[in-house]
Amino acid sequence: MFNKIWAGLILVSLVFALYYDGRDLAADTYRNGQPLAVEIVPKVGMLNPVASKQDVLVRIDSVAVAQHYGTSVALDAEGYDGVLVRSEDGQLQLRFAKDASLPEPLKTIVAVTSPREKDLRGTVEWLPTSAATGDSAATASDELGLAYKAGEPAQLTFAPVRFVKLQAITKAAFDFAETAVTVALGLIGVLALWLGLLRIAETSGVLTSLVRYTGPIIRPLFPGIPKDHPALGLIILNMTANMLGLGNAATPLGIKAMEAMQTLNDNPEEATDDQVMFLAINTASVQLVPPVLLIAIIGLEVNKLIFPILIVTGLSLVVAIVAVKLFGKMRRFQREPVPPPAAVVEYPDASA
Repeated sequence: MFNKIWAGLILVSLVFALYYDGRDLAADTYRNGQPLAVEIVPKVGMLNPVASKQDVLVRIDSVAVAQHYGTSVALDAEGYDGVLVRSEDGQLQLRFAKDASLPEPLKTIVAVTSPREKDLRGTVEWLPTSAATGDSAATASDELGLAYKAGEPAQLTFAPVRFVKLQAITKAAFDFAETAVTVALGLIGVLALWLGLLRIAETSGVLTSLVRYTGPIIRPLFPGIPKDHPALGLIILNMTANMLGLGNAATPLGIKAMEAMQTLNDNPEEATDDQVMFLAINTASVQLVPPVLLIAIIGLEVNKLIFPILIVTGLSLVVAIVAVKLFGKMRRFQREPVPPPAAVVEYPDASA
């Protein structure tokens, strides 16, 4: 069932992504291949067209950008820091400062065309100008015969931007896959440690003693679990770990407790009332000691929150238990009895 839901969500997201990407392509939202007029001013000295790298200040007119992209934008009137880079083949590339505060759609262009460096970049061209201006001090020409004058508008062309939404979905899928692997690898050591300690406690009889002394307190909440069953000990250990704020320790104990209760389940396709109760108590997240993560974020000031934490977790526990008991009595949420297996009728062999 869950696989079908995930497949449906992925299919719907792809359909929406293709729809919006198709709309962007039809409207030419990012003006692919169309140059944007900018003003490039050197920070030191004059603009040198033959320099391999030169720090510059880039000024962009808000009105021109609004007309170019067909949307209102808010740009820095003082300009943006950038670097004018000349490649070996003579092509000029303008690179804005990393993480520059840019409005949409320039921010999306950065995310698509430069996801690692996170800087806006594009090729720069100046239109041929008349060399007969007489302003030899402010004008310099390269071997291509193009005049570059400081403060003269230039043409900045960005790399093509297409299928933005589809790329975002693909990137999110790979990012979450990487996160899942990281979390799984990080839990291996924790699971191995606590499952090993649990095995030692079970073999040495500590788990049996724990069930014997604490069973009368826990058993009323889990009437379907027989007396001295290992599931009760696992439930107690899980609750203890949660109360002490040891979330990593509570996870493997909770999994083992569910597995132990599943051995008592006559219908593996549906959870028993005891399993539902255990899940509700875990969801209530009973805490007696503040979690380690909360202490790391807030510091020792978290001690002032101990009483609110106790009140909230206590109320959530009561609500969880009452909700399970009430829903368990409703006919709509009750488990259907599993019919006994049909008796096998043996017929005599006709050939005999």
